[in-house]
Amino acid sequence: MPSSSTTPLVSKDQETPVGPNVDQKPSVLVLGMAGSGKTTFVQRLTAFLHARKTPPYVINLDPAVSKVPYPVNVDIRDTVKYKEVMKEFGMGPNGAIMTCLNLMCTRFDQVIELINKRSEEYSVCLLDTPGQIEAFTWSASGSIITDSLASSHPTVVMYIVDSARATNPTTFMSNMLYACSILYRTKLPFIVVFNKSDIVKPTFALKWMQDFERFDEALEDARSSYMNDLSRSLSLVLDEFYCGLKTVCVSSATGEGFEDVMTAIAESVEARKKQMDEEDKKKREQEALKGKAVHDLNKKKAQEGDDEDLEDDLNSKVDRIHLGGVEEENDEDAEIERAV
Repeated sequence: MPSSSTTPLVSKDQETPVGPNVDQKPSVLVLGMAGSGKTTFVQRLTAFLHARKTPPYVINLDPAVSKVPYPVNVDIRDTVKYKEVMKEFGMGPNGAIMTCLNLMCTRFDQVIELINKRSEEYSVCLLDTPGQIEAFTWSASGSIITDSLASSHPTVVMYIVDSARATNPTTFMSNMLYACSILYRTKLPFIVVFNKSDIVKPTFALKWMQDFERFDEALEDARSSYMNDLSRSLSLVLDEFYCGLKTVCVSSATGEGFEDVMTAIAESVEARKKQMDEEDKKKREQEALKGKAVHDLNKKKAQEGDDEDLEDDLNSKVDRIHLGGVEEENDEDAEIERAV
C-alpha cells in the first residue's frame, strides 16, 4: 500500500471539525453473499464511471483473490500476503482472511488519509470486500473499517443479491434477513442491488417485497416444510424493513441499470445529509435548552443568595427576645450596663 506523510487538515488556530465531512465524495461498501457477483459488479461500475470521464477511487479488501479485473488504487494484497498468513499462523482460509483484515486495520488510517487526499480527483470511492461476507460484516476489523469510513465522509452500503438464486423463496428470505441485519448493524444508507438481471428479471423479488400475498403464494408452490412456515412469519416481520429500502436491478454482464445505481447513491447521500442536519439541529436545540436551564438555575441561586443576605440584615436589626430565667436575665442586664 502506498505510504503518505501525515499532514494536518487544519491549523492550530482553526477549530478541529467534528463529524464526517458531508461535502466529500461518498464511499460505497460492496457486500454480498459468496457468488453474488460483487467483484464483477465493481468491475462493471468502474468501467461505467471511466466511460463517463468520472473515474472512481477503487480499494480491494479481499486478500484471497488471485486476480482483480479492474484498476485498483489501494490493494490489501500489497500490505499483507494471504498465503503467508496461512502458513505462519497455521490458519484455514476464513481465519487467514480475518487475520489479514485485522492487520489491514492497523494501517487503515493511512487509507482514510489517501481517500481524503484524492477526494477532488474521483467521483466515488468503491470498496470491494471478501467473498466470505461473514469475515467482514461480523468481525471487529469490518466494524472498524466501516466506522472509520462513516466518521470521515458519507458512506453507503450496497448489498448484492444473486437474482437467479433468489427465485427460491427461502433463499430470498435468507438474503433479506442478512441485509436487514447489516442495515441495523451499520446504521448507514443502504441499497439492495439485484444482480444478474440478464439471467432472471428480479421483478418477482420486488413484488414479493411489496405484496406479502404474492410471496405466500410462492411459498405454497414450493414443498411445505418448516422453512416455509418460518419464511412466511419472517416476511411479515420484515415488512417495515422493506418500506424505506432502496432497490436497484442491474446486470454486471451487460451493464444494464448502472445509471440507476449512481442515482440511488446520490439520493442516499442527500438523504443522509438531511438526516445529519436534523440531528445537528436537535442537538443545538438541546444544548440551548440545557444552557437556558443552567442560566435559570444560576439566577435562582443568586436570588436565593440575595434573600439570605436580606434575612441576615433584618436579624441583625431586630432586638433579641430572651426566653431564659430571671437570674440569667439580670446577669445579662448587668453586663450591658457595664459595657455602657
